[in-house]
Parts: sequence; structure tokens; C-alpha cells
Amino acid sequence: MKVLVVGGGGREHALVWKVLRSPQVDEVIAAPGNAGIGEVARCAEVKAEDIEGLLRLAQDEKVDLTIVGPEAPLALGIVDRFQGAGLRIFGPTEEAAKIESSKVFAKELMAKYGIPTAEFQVFDNPQKAREYIRKMGAPIVVKADGLAAGKGSIVCGTLEEAYRAVERIMEEREFGDAGDLVVVEECLVGEEASILAITDGEAIKPLLPSQDHKPVYDGDKGPNTGGMGAYAPAPVVTGEVAEVVMKRVLRPAIEGMAKEGILYRGVLYAGLMITEEGPRVLEFNCRFGDPESQAVLPLLEGDLVEILEAAVEGRLREVEVRNSDGAAVCVVLASGGYPGKYEKGKVIEGLEEVETMSDVVVFHAGTARRDGEIVTDGGRVLGVTAVAPDIPKAIERAYEAVGKVRFEGMHYRRDIGQKALRHLGER
Repeated sequence: MKVLVVGGGGREHALVWKVLRSPQVDEVIAAPGNAGIGEVARCAEVKAEDIEGLLRLAQDEKVDLTIVGPEAPLALGIVDRFQGAGLRIFGPTEEAAKIESSKVFAKELMAKYGIPTAEFQVFDNPQKAREYIRKMGAPIVVKADGLAAGKGSIVCGTLEEAYRAVERIMEEREFGDAGDLVVVEECLVGEEASILAITDGEAIKPLLPSQDHKPVYDGDKGPNTGGMGAYAPAPVVTGEVAEVVMKRVLRPAIEGMAKEGILYRGVLYAGLMITEEGPRVLEFNCRFGDPESQAVLPLLEGDLVEILEAAVEGRLREVEVRNSDGAAVCVVLASGGYPGKYEKGKVIEGLEEVETMSDVVVFHAGTARRDGEIVTDGGRVLGVTAVAPDIPKAIERAYEAVGKVRFEGMHYRRDIGQKALRHLGER
């Protein structure tokens, strides 16, 4: 069969890598892809937001299954468009994708169906938002309603920071129309974790719990990014916590959507804060996580395509989702200046050396091929993933591989997975 993967980041490279391991698959096309994906699959110069262009590509190539990586095409209705044309595609519809594309929709769904989350208020007026912030005090969290590439949720330690966040989102329009509304919510205390679950609208099959590292600097310091690394499994999500997440978060969300007349098929990603009172939802996303996928997919045993086909066809309960007993750690290598302004076109060295390492995969994110060389082409450039029997060995192996890669301005966090070690030490 022929599979189309929509997107061009590290998550999409991980999806392509996993899909190519399916015995059913003869060819993978990625749109637009990147330099690393281009070494193992065919890249088509169609942007992920070009829904009509992607539809023509899928029809012309007689694609059997399309897998959507990023949230933007899902929010634009790519699934509705493909389904209307009789094509099989994995991902939620535009209406279902509102669980990520609208923070207000998600928070109101959680409130209605009793899903544990932070106390919140929604505002369309910046002055009223500031008045509420003054009344509630800091720390507090200010979120743009719409999609903001993972950067629209601002944790504010002081009132001044919170006022400034409202100003950036609603008045300076830093995130465009995503800032028409803001959600202001209490700042939860605990440890973050992510659970990605594949669902056909009835059956729900969680993948291994993982932990992302959003702030740019070690010790969770600095501004938020799209994610500076991840590891799986996350020991903060014990078996007991996982049961609570299924019972109180995932199932009520899918069943709540159904009660609203929305069939949710695709990945439901629950971003959680594990508090002393139990797990509470920070956010829902409507797609595979990035960089969580780069840690979770290498640990997924069996045929991903078989699982996704079953979800598309509404028979997910027939398929077993199995994970290996090992651990995986992904360290993101970023361009100088990221998550602010950064330069592109820096030559990347050392990749050939890393390719000789066993149990290590380099997933390309912001890369391009120019004049026979692989160069930087984005903020997050590479995700170096190592698989090992346990987290300490995976950390060691990942950083050994990172040490072989070089490009001008390269920076990365040196503490990916350290929170896991604290838990493992407690046991």
C-alpha cells in the first residue's frame, strides 16, 4: 500500500520511520517532508496547510491511507475534505479538532463533563482579563484561545507578567486571531506528563506515557518552546495514575464529544499535571505529540499502520496495542536564538557517525538539503532518540550521540530525563 504522511517535522519523520516498518507498506510520500525524511521516503513540495494541494496529491498518487501529523491541517478540515472525496485518512474532523484549536471549547467541554482541570475564566476584553488577574493573584496562566505553535500558553509568576501576557496576546496580536479570546486559569503545581491515545470514537488505546520538556533551558527555565526533548515511559504516571486518566480524562472526553454529536477518531493527546490531588488536564491536543512521538513510537511494538487503519474503520477494539519493556529518550537540538529569531542554512556535521550507532535514530525536524549538504532549516533542527533497557541507559546513549553532532549555534537541554531518575531513585 501507499501511505501519505502530512507534515515536515520531527514527529512526521518518526511517523514515516515507523510506517516504513509495516509489511503492508510499499511506499511512503511525505508532504512537505524534510532532508531526513527524503533519505527514506519521497517528499512532495506541498505545504501541510494546502488542503486542496494535498487532496490532489493523494488522488494523483492513488494513496491508500493518509496520516496527518500537525494540528493546523486538522483544524482546517483536511479530514472532512478527504473523507468527502472517498479517501481514507487518520485524524479528527475539523469539529473534533476544536479540542486543540480552541482552548475555550476544550475547557468548556472539561467543565461540562467533569474532567479534572484548572479553574478558569474566558475573556474577550483585555481590561476584564486584567481585572480578573488582579483579583486572583499570581502565579497564574494566560492562554491564547487558538493555535499558537505550542507557545500560546504563558505561565506568569507575577501580576506584571500576566498583564504583559494579556497585552501580547490580545492587544499586540502576537498570535494573530488565536488571541481573540484568552483563557485565564489557576497555575497547577505538580509534574507534567503526556498520554497519547489512539481512538476510533469508542475504543481507546493509550500509548506509553511520556514527558515533554517545554522550557528552553535546563531546570525548566526560560520561555516555552515546541518541546526540547521527551522520554518514555514517564514513571510519574504509575499504573494507578494511568487508570485514573483513562476513567476520568480520556473516556469522558471521547464520550462527551459523542454526546455533543462529534465522533472523535484519531489521536487524543492529554497534557497532564500530576498534582497531589491526582492528574488534571492542562490541555488536549488532537494529534501525535512532538517530540513525544519521537520517544513513544520507537517503543511501540507491531504494525502502526494496522492500528491506524483499524481506528479509521471503527474497529480499533479488534487490534492489540503493545509496547516494549524498554525506554527511549529524545534530545532536541535547536538553532541558535530559538525560540526567538534564528538563522537558517547552517551546515550540520556528524550525522554519518551517529548513523553507525545501534539503537539510536536521528529524527530530522528543521532540515533541508542544499548543495549536497544537510543544513538547518528551522528552530528545532534534530531529535536524537536512543532506545535502551531503562531510562538511565537511554539518557546516557542519547547524549553520547548528541556529542557527535555539530552545527553553528546549536543548543540543547542537558537534563532530559532527570525527573525520571528522581522517581526511579525513590523506588
